[in-house]
Amino acid sequence: MKPTRPPRSTKKPQRPKPTADMVYGINPVMEALKAQRRQIRELLLVTGRRDHRMDALETLAREKGIPVTRMDGEALGDLCGTDHHQGAALHAGALPGMAPEDLLQLAQKRGEEPFIVLLDSIEDPRNLGAIVRTAHCAGAHGVVVPKDRSAQLTGLVSKASAGALEHMPVAVVTNLAKAMETLKEGGLWIAGLDADGECSLFGGDFKGPLGIVVGSEGKGIRPLVKKGCDFIVSIPLKGVVDSLNASVAASLVMYEVVRQRGDGGK
Repeated sequence: MKPTRPPRSTKKPQRPKPTADMVYGINPVMEALKAQRRQIRELLLVTGRRDHRMDALETLAREKGIPVTRMDGEALGDLCGTDHHQGAALHAGALPGMAPEDLLQLAQKRGEEPFIVLLDSIEDPRNLGAIVRTAHCAGAHGVVVPKDRSAQLTGLVSKASAGALEHMPVAVVTNLAKAMETLKEGGLWIAGLDADGECSLFGGDFKGPLGIVVGSEGKGIRPLVKKGCDFIVSIPLKGVVDSLNASVAASLVMYEVVRQRGDGGK
């Protein structure tokens, strides 16, 4: 009797978790090289792929004295934890640490009214990346996120932000409510975005020094954080669905700030 073969497994082997110091994707890698806010150890490019974007990355890295290594695409995917690396990645250090006060000083140096976005319990890295991208485009001076109950500033967030994370100052804080108090002492008014707002988003006054707080889709702003807001605004909803994606809601309020200030966010 012939020995029977065990059935072939159709389950894909589990990919290793990405190392914490990987930035990947064409745009995030390019923006990280341009911004020079991180310590960059090495540019990794997939073997056998040449186009103008890859060549531009390699040229820029060599101009800055950064080593360039070509490697197999699957191996690069293992380092990044995803196949969506577009053939480019960086071994890089963490983004520089920021405090809420640093964001106020940045606005002061620019001679602008402070505009800061505070995020409460945004745990989806794609949502966090999308919000950071909009904040950068809307001219916000920084983003504040809690150390816990939040997506971390990973390569996935940088990719979801299309590289905007490489330029946007982000303060990671232990206590969001305490950070709000610090910002209020620095002159900010804090507006919370919540379903039971005192007024419509379009009735709020966002012209002065401002912080806006956006909560998670499911639970919104936590009670203690909500208590620390100076006023609460809501987005009018006309449909049956009673909430918006967190990044969409954040985009609406940020561009209402831009509209009211009448300066194109600059």
